[in-house]
Amino acid sequence: MAAVREIIKLGDPLLRQQAIRVRRFGAHLNRLLDDMANTMYAAQGCGLAAPQIGVSKCLVVADDGHGLVELINPVIVKAEGEASEVEYCLSVPKIGGEVTRAQSIVVEALDREGNSQIFEATGFKARILQHEIDHLHGRMFVDVMTREVRDEDKDDE
Repeated sequence: MAAVREIIKLGDPLLRQQAIRVRRFGAHLNRLLDDMANTMYAAQGCGLAAPQIGVSKCLVVADDGHGLVELINPVIVKAEGEASEVEYCLSVPKIGGEVTRAQSIVVEALDREGNSQIFEATGFKARILQHEIDHLHGRMFVDVMTREVRDEDKDDE
């Protein structure tokens, strides 16, 4: 059964490290992906990268409301357009920020069996994936935001 893991917060040095590429596939990886999805849903998030649960591996799970996506060793190979929106992060409670990201992306990644896949995303799903892939490189939205938004400011928007 999948577990709910603790989400580490901004200030933990692991969030600033380059994650390690996945080379081994099997039951341990599948359990980790299941735990990540379970943790994301329990925290009412829409995306989670493995470093956020203290695991330095290139793994991302995301769900924009249209089903779970799992990406192993993801690389953005194409990005087009630009849009600015307010983002939040499970590792940065109560603070959001306006971030400009590509409007559409193409990602190359592996699935849980190690098979190559090409994943295209636009709009909100593209934003989620870019945010989570940034975590794999030790980058966080607070590094690139143009304007900070706090929880108490949300009603003013």
